[in-house]
Amino acid sequence: MYDDDPDVLYETLSDRQKAILDFIERFIEADGFPPTIREIGEACDIASTSVVNYNLNKLREGGWLERTAEKSRGIRLLRPRHAGQPATREVGLRLSNALNVVRIPKIGRIVASAPVMLPGSDFGEYYDPEVDVIEISRDMLRGVDVNEVYALEVQGESMIDALIDDGDIVILRKQQTCRDGELVAVWLPERGETTLKAFYDEGTRIRLQPRNPGMAPIYVHPNNCQIQGKVLGVMRMV
Repeated sequence: MYDDDPDVLYETLSDRQKAILDFIERFIEADGFPPTIREIGEACDIASTSVVNYNLNKLREGGWLERTAEKSRGIRLLRPRHAGQPATREVGLRLSNALNVVRIPKIGRIVASAPVMLPGSDFGEYYDPEVDVIEISRDMLRGVDVNEVYALEVQGESMIDALIDDGDIVILRKQQTCRDGELVAVWLPERGETTLKAFYDEGTRIRLQPRNPGMAPIYVHPNNCQIQGKVLGVMRMV
């Protein structure tokens, strides 16, 4: 079968298998890694994961892909092809919506009230790539490379006037500098604490300002203030 004309073989696939194959290839092109069974089912309008599995196995038997059962994203295309268009217009619309979603690491929690002690200054140590991943609209990146973006869960109410409440998810860009008034995640190494506040450089000291009139600012020496990221957006978890 591997020596046969792939275009001819493609036409022998069912419409559902064509849609699945096209979706997998376009998903990998957009995000750099393969979709899960659930994502394939949602994009191709297949409610049953067993039906997705059946068709993936048929594609595997046909030499189109390989599967690693131990991994949720264990799909590798053996004969990538760009079929030109999805099998149906409806599948194309679902594919367009799916490709507008990106996945970023949710690497922990950040307090938006009094600072909280964390076991280390590297936020990355909290990232479990198999679990702590959230989906956001590509528009929320504001043109920033997805590899430079991460998320933190907010605890506390000191930023409520900035429309950031307890339990919300803040989307941040990794960076170590900012302008006055920007909302940032800040690591305070001398205190072993991190917090989410508005940043103001007052020369001999840094003012970390809550966005809650009932809470006082935090003042620290510039050498004791390390910016970890700037807020790009907020997701309200309901």
